Amino acid sequence: MVIGVVGLGLIGGSFAKAAHNLGNDTILGFDIDEGVVYKALLVEAIDAKLGEDRIKECDMVLLALYPKAAVEWTHRNADRIKENTILVDFCGIKAAIFDDLSDIAAEHGFTYIGAHPMAGLETSGFNSASENLFKDASLVLTPMKRARIEDIEIFKTFCEEIGFTNFEIASAEYHDEMIAFTSQLAHVVSSAYIKSPTARKHAGFSAGSYLDMTRVAKLNEVMWTELFMENSTNLVSELEGITARLEEYTAAIKVGDASRLAALLRAGREQKEAIDDRNGRQEK
Repeated sequence: MVIGVVGLGLIGGSFAKAAHNLGNDTILGFDIDEGVVYKALLVEAIDAKLGEDRIKECDMVLLALYPKAAVEWTHRNADRIKENTILVDFCGIKAAIFDDLSDIAAEHGFTYIGAHPMAGLETSGFNSASENLFKDASLVLTPMKRARIEDIEIFKTFCEEIGFTNFEIASAEYHDEMIAFTSQLAHVVSSAYIKSPTARKHAGFSAGSYLDMTRVAKLNEVMWTELFMENSTNLVSELEGITARLEEYTAAIKVGDASRLAALLRAGREQKEAIDDRNGRQEK
């Protein structure tokens, strides 16, 4: 199988490295930064550059781009994608691009599958890419309505081979609702948390809690701004909810209402325990 990877940053680079390491397929790669392409060739993450003339060779095309760029690339190259090719995007939001990519795929006879790897690092770029990034990770799939089952199975098998162990299928809308809570809200909270003036004086007074809360504050603001704006309704709902809940804690502490504070803390603990029990695991 010939696999084209468009965008050789953390996610695209990791897919390229993992796939090339398997030795089963020919990996073609493209990045807007020519230096990254040369580096990917040098470390044997890809076999050759993915030029426009070679798109027609691909049996699978993986788009590791920002949402708008993924749609633009597909519009620009749709006539070069052969029929029955599997086109996959790894964007962090789906609803804003799903219909557009589904329509292009249906019109040109290839299959579109939205995919969101539940894996990442606080650093970005090809230098951070790793063939082991997706080991035991979860992958959310949002396939077009007329996607062929055999194409979904081909992509799923490929992902299992590079380390994914759990797969969730969702609508684009449900994906975005969940991601607003599990990912986007955490990034906003982390960014706001680290802005406390006290953060500049934390050395020697911090441990795991501080590290957990601040890790994702080292984000790519250009990418995350686009993701937040494209999912604004869901994200604003989560932000308003956590703001209201924080105000409850603030009010109890401000007036010295220990029983109210204890009740709030107990409710949070019980919620966490119930979620852990339902998921069949204990998280630390």
